[in-house]
Amino acid sequence: MTMVDRPVLYRNGQLFTADPEQPWASALVVRGEHFAHVGTEAEARAHAGPEALEVDLEGSAVLPGFVDGHTHVLATGETRMGVLLTDAADLHEIRRRVSGWVGEHPEAERVLGHGWLFGSVPDGKPTRWMLDEVVPDRPVYLEANDNHSVWVNSSALAELGITGDTPDPTGGRIARDPETGEPTGHLEETALHNLVRPFLDGVTADADRDRALDTAVGEYLSAGVTGVVDMAVDEPALAAMVRAERTNRLPLRIAGHWLVRRSDDPREHFSQIERAAELAETHCSGRLRVVGVKFLVDGVIDGCTAAMLEPYADGGNADPIWDFEVLAPAVAAADAAGLQVAVHAIGDAAVRIALDAFEHAARVNGARPRRHRIEHLECVAPEDVARLAELGVVASMQPVHSDPAIRGNWAAVLGDVRAERGFAWPAMTGNGARLVFGTDAPTAPHPPLPNMFVASTRRSAMSPELPALQPHLAVPVARAIEHATADAAWSCHADTERGRLRSGFLADFVVLDRNPCTAEDPEELLRTRVLRTVLGGRSVWRWPGGRGRDEC
Repeated sequence: MTMVDRPVLYRNGQLFTADPEQPWASALVVRGEHFAHVGTEAEARAHAGPEALEVDLEGSAVLPGFVDGHTHVLATGETRMGVLLTDAADLHEIRRRVSGWVGEHPEAERVLGHGWLFGSVPDGKPTRWMLDEVVPDRPVYLEANDNHSVWVNSSALAELGITGDTPDPTGGRIARDPETGEPTGHLEETALHNLVRPFLDGVTADADRDRALDTAVGEYLSAGVTGVVDMAVDEPALAAMVRAERTNRLPLRIAGHWLVRRSDDPREHFSQIERAAELAETHCSGRLRVVGVKFLVDGVIDGCTAAMLEPYADGGNADPIWDFEVLAPAVAAADAAGLQVAVHAIGDAAVRIALDAFEHAARVNGARPRRHRIEHLECVAPEDVARLAELGVVASMQPVHSDPAIRGNWAAVLGDVRAERGFAWPAMTGNGARLVFGTDAPTAPHPPLPNMFVASTRRSAMSPELPALQPHLAVPVARAIEHATADAAWSCHADTERGRLRSGFLADFVVLDRNPCTAEDPEELLRTRVLRTVLGGRSVWRWPGGRGRDEC
């Protein structure tokens, strides 16, 4: 028997299995890519046999590999190459970082950045002139933290060809000076998705995408993530993933949703859905699957582009990017094609449109099991919460978006009791809906453990000293982990092979230096270190100096 063929016995650990039939264990056996046994050490040793390699976990905790239920893989890597602005407190700091990046990259044709918050910009209204003062000679593109708008300078507007005569795209807005009508440098929703991103895709080299993907994959693995649901796959991103898979550079399981871009011509929507169906047939491996489509029905609350049933505090509101009449036939077409449908809906009006569209698809195509999803669900009308379970819709939510450190502007623009029912995870599960946790990286940090801290405490992972917001809406840490492992695997139709430590499942797991389920101090989650990440029985990441020596 070769070294590769030998079973591996992991013993002397604290194993949280996320399996209701056996929540805890102390040892497991891996044969090839799968768990051969999970249980007591004596049972595991008997299953492993005398030829097994042994790994002494030395009391470490073992969890199923995290499955990020909503993320953006390539974008997560790309943000690491530009200006990071999430913790930039004000305009001065934003400009200082942009200027510093330019000084460090004098050869760069463009300045790309990500993460600025509306609360860090004067009046929440970024302008090109604010950037022109520090970078007048090359284009600057700074995506907002929510990935729903971009702040550009005058050079960027010029190379995009956007002038005062450029019409707003359907579902988007080019911010303009109220007196002159000239663009001010803030491009929202489809102005970003349909005008800016296609341009930047066209000037980005494949080598840069490959480097961004490699960077992202490495960061996910180091955080204990073995699988992701990528919520905005397009041609360039998929091509990079395919190249990585073919060259054995993809030690991560990706389930991708094809982004359907809003068009004035409904025939274009059906064409994009047909393309997604073709890709689902051809990309269905253990590492890379195209599983469905995604529709962006509205924007975000912070930017007042989420569609609400009642106006914002300033009396304004936002129209949906996809209204029911346009969305419903597209969702029905995707449903008929066997695709899983994910709908970005943050505002309560958008959530209602999404639910109505799912109900329409079931009526048109007939009753059958479905796992369609709504992404974010930050503000949901109470009467619509129960409809999630009634329609079998997955509630895909991101605890890090409720972090108290970034909730101030969110609550202020709502300005009323709606803020008190925001991010109401127990309401979803209490009404019978399946709840899935993700991070939406790069709009938020990608590591799952801080996500679990926010979920189980309603405190801030960014500023732990802040008091909890709505602590009555917290979920126990073990349940939070289940939402980020077993439930997340279920959400992408992988529940029969991963998401739990269970015999016969793929051996995807993470080893931690302490047990997050038994810690007396919740802040232990913020100090927990990943020691090892295992994918299909193979260690794909090790913490340098980590305990537990072996030959695997």
